[in-house]
Amino acid sequence: MPTRVGKYTIKLDTQPSILGSAAVVGKKESEGPLRDEFDEIIDDGTMGEDSWEKAESALQKRAITKAIEKTGLTAADVKLLFAGDLLSQCSSSSFGARELGIPFIGLYGACSTMALSLLMAGLSVDSGIADIVAASTSSHFCSAEKQFRNPLEYGGQRPPTAQWTATAAGTAIVGTSQSGPHIETVTIGRITDFGVKDANNMGAAMAPAACSTIADFLKDTGTKPSDYDMILTGDLGAVGTALLKELMQKQENIDISDVHADCGLMLYNIDEQDVNAGASGCGCSAAVLCSNIIRRMKAGELRKVLFVGTGALLSALSPLQGETIPSIAHAVLLSS
Repeated sequence: MPTRVGKYTIKLDTQPSILGSAAVVGKKESEGPLRDEFDEIIDDGTMGEDSWEKAESALQKRAITKAIEKTGLTAADVKLLFAGDLLSQCSSSSFGARELGIPFIGLYGACSTMALSLLMAGLSVDSGIADIVAASTSSHFCSAEKQFRNPLEYGGQRPPTAQWTATAAGTAIVGTSQSGPHIETVTIGRITDFGVKDANNMGAAMAPAACSTIADFLKDTGTKPSDYDMILTGDLGAVGTALLKELMQKQENIDISDVHADCGLMLYNIDEQDVNAGASGCGCSAAVLCSNIIRRMKAGELRKVLFVGTGALLSALSPLQGETIPSIAHAVLLSS
């Protein structure tokens, strides 16, 4: 059963395992440094559908079915599916899952959704309410632009602080196994708001949340950054990464520089691809985690990874109403 460690962190006594995972990405994502890591590359961003929203649903469904197939299971074996996305009412996830027949719980954590769904899957397995659980999320550049900014036809210029929403989906299947990666502990984040109003600067909005959760986790567990092979955030991009390191040093007197990596800087070649400050979107951290990171953990290259998913909890309307951008970060400690 889960037990509380410190103030914000929960230890999963049975240490559920990631039995398998899959990442499906679009063409732009396949042109980045992780090309050979993904399970499938979709050259046609429409996925043969007649809307971007339907395309994203098909993308996430593809990741879910591939992850299930890789574990040798069937959809009938999966007792719960935790999934979410960036679109209103988590429509990409619910529409994508409607033909799978798996009990479904929709989540909204913005770009933190992979960490949120993974920690909920781990808690569900550890508490005994389900033996096989899927954690999934997705994003699509075109559907996100349509909802949060402007139609693609508008052709608006993107400022240097903006990030590129990944067309990607990732799914992890969580259960019980002797082999890892194991979900050891989780920290459910607190909402932070430093007054950032610029919807084209997600990194600045989310960095304080990442700082808060990482500091909470380290204090609760009595550990230090050097105890981990990687502290992986997703997805702060170039601006947010610099701010996170500065906040950790100045506010918490903690230096994470030697072990920090960010999914928003791993997915693309930001010096060569037109992505401004890096990648964003639920699918960014999902694709990186469910491909490169889990593979490296299974291979023994990484033993302890603190995965910290970050999300900006704005709506399509809140910036237009002058609201600031509240943010969240959830942490999942994976060990091999």
